[in-house]
Amino acid sequence: MKKRFVAIAGNIGVGKSTLTKMLSERLGWEPFYEAADDNPYLSDLYQDMQRWCFHSEVFFLARKVFHYHQILERPNSVIQDRTIYEDAEIFVENFRREGLMSERDYRTYRLLYEVVIELLPPPDLVIYLQASVPTLEKRIALRGRDYEKSMDRGYLEKLNKLYEEWIERYSLSPVLKVPADRLDFVKFRRHMDLIVEKVMEKLQGKEVVTFDGDLP
Repeated sequence: MKKRFVAIAGNIGVGKSTLTKMLSERLGWEPFYEAADDNPYLSDLYQDMQRWCFHSEVFFLARKVFHYHQILERPNSVIQDRTIYEDAEIFVENFRREGLMSERDYRTYRLLYEVVIELLPPPDLVIYLQASVPTLEKRIALRGRDYEKSMDRGYLEKLNKLYEEWIERYSLSPVLKVPADRLDFVKFRRHMDLIVEKVMEKLQGKEVVTFDGDLP
């Protein structure tokens, strides 16, 4: 089978890293994770988002371009935890809508981002984990990260809205929408089997692939 590049997208807590790990184990592909804690602006960002969000997001974009190059250089198929698109389309857009990033900084960031996206080949497939806010809250609570305990429901709702808007207009590569409210691929092996089956159908060129009728 030829080399494949699959990227997993979705809101905070939806299960991107977990699915990356499980899919890579099932398919024998290489997982590619990106840690956020090496951003030198993060501590400043949490103190003053309006001042530091532009700097922080430019760093994230530069690091993602570097990692993207590494992925393309890999000889084996790769599954990426979070796409290169989500920072710009979700988090930077949210900063702008909340008035935390100025229009000048936003336009500068978008110019840089759009040049990058024009130059980089898209993934063979984007897997979008789609979940409601109650599901996200439950999964965030289960993983027990201290810095997520005070996460506001309204913030998750805003991000979910941006995710839905983005995935509807995304057209650079095929998309497989996984209904994460109804699929617990960690708890039920049959749910994971179903995801693997649908991923392979998409990669083999089937245009319409849904989970309708396949779930109990």
